[in-house]
Amino acid sequence: MNPPMTYSKAGIQITERFEGCRLAAYPDTGGVWTIGYGHTHGVHQGMTCTLQQAEAWLREDIQAAADAVNRLVKISLKQSEFDALVDFVFNLGAGAFARSTMLKDINAGNFAAAALQFPLWDRNAGRVLAGLLHRRLAEEAEFKEEKTA
Repeated sequence: MNPPMTYSKAGIQITERFEGCRLAAYPDTGGVWTIGYGHTHGVHQGMTCTLQQAEAWLREDIQAAADAVNRLVKISLKQSEFDALVDFVFNLGAGAFARSTMLKDINAGNFAAAALQFPLWDRNAGRVLAGLLHRRLAEEAEFKEEKTA
């Protein structure tokens, strides 16, 4: 069993870049009430928060995503692979990742096939969203340790 990995500063920057920070609750593209850096638990219309609370929720939500990746991935990962997967789970949830072909490919050691799965997760409510595709391509590049602009 490998020791648990920790989300890196580079990984956190990916999450912050794609989530942005909003201190007033808003419905995301799927209609889910969201606040701070993509926080959804217990969020309702009219809710506000401070930057400090948004950052605290971000740390909690990142830890939950990192814990899920550490629990579900059964083989060793490079830091860049782990970071890409934590952002993916942060955005989509541990349940989706647990049921994914991507996870099956990773646990089978087929990293090339797993990397090809990222762009397939570019939809919300059946619609392709450019922002999601951009995020998935950034995660794929991080997973493969490719540098993007």
